[in-house]
Amino acid sequence: MERKPYRGRLAPSPTGFLHAGHARTFCVAADRAVAAGGTLILRNDDLDQDRVRPQFVAGFFEDLRWLGLHWTEGPEVGGPLGPYSQSERLPLYRTALEKLRAAGRVYPCRCSRRDILSAIAAPHAGDEEPLYPGTCRDAATAVRDTERVAWRFRVTDGESVTFEDGQFGQQCFVAGRDFGDFVVWRQDDLPAYQLACVVDDAAMQITEVVRGADLLASTARQLLLYRALGLSEPDFFHCALVTDEKGERLAKRHDALSLRTLREKGVRPGDIVAGRPLRA
Repeated sequence: MERKPYRGRLAPSPTGFLHAGHARTFCVAADRAVAAGGTLILRNDDLDQDRVRPQFVAGFFEDLRWLGLHWTEGPEVGGPLGPYSQSERLPLYRTALEKLRAAGRVYPCRCSRRDILSAIAAPHAGDEEPLYPGTCRDAATAVRDTERVAWRFRVTDGESVTFEDGQFGQQCFVAGRDFGDFVVWRQDDLPAYQLACVVDDAAMQITEVVRGADLLASTARQLLLYRALGLSEPDFFHCALVTDEKGERLAKRHDALSLRTLREKGVRPGDIVAGRPLRA
């Protein structure tokens, strides 16, 4: 089979300033695109409107350019497969949801608003959603036009989802054990991370997804969505996580290790890319 031209992507979420962990992952993504002689796409994952701020959008553009990264498609340069901001792509997500509904792959969920609202963001190590107990799974009832419900993807308990990761080798997750029925559409009428990510990566013809190792379990969920929607699956390459001095995964709350703060302290892009120790 003829191999498709390489298309990679950077997909920052503007809910805070980027930190050193983001930088390492984005640099790996850019390097892999260059090595493959491929195309690098920048996507603005700005669905979480409660936390998205204009300064964070401007900040990730500034940080990525400071790192020396270059992309040929994106929000500010355009391209053939735009728009490149998720907030402008809602019709695509709705179409995917309707396809899943028509196939009986999702069901309405009226459970905890708190758990459902968290589904818009990418889950990370330590904050994976708990296994859903199936409260609404077999209680399917008609949904009134005025009713706001979430929609969960129905997994097949015991099904193994395996894939070959470019960094960590073969991975295997078992539905019903490692993850349960997961939210694809939230009660506030927005797509959850898992669905939006799959729809966009497929529509933008991404051939390899490069991201952090904390999203390995998300890849298993997303592979089920690719298959249910009849979409071509990309390859995956998960990067080892960057940790702080206590060994904890960096998060956007680590402002002392944000790229803008490190830049102000005189840290150079090469120090971050090379993995030299960084202190707050």
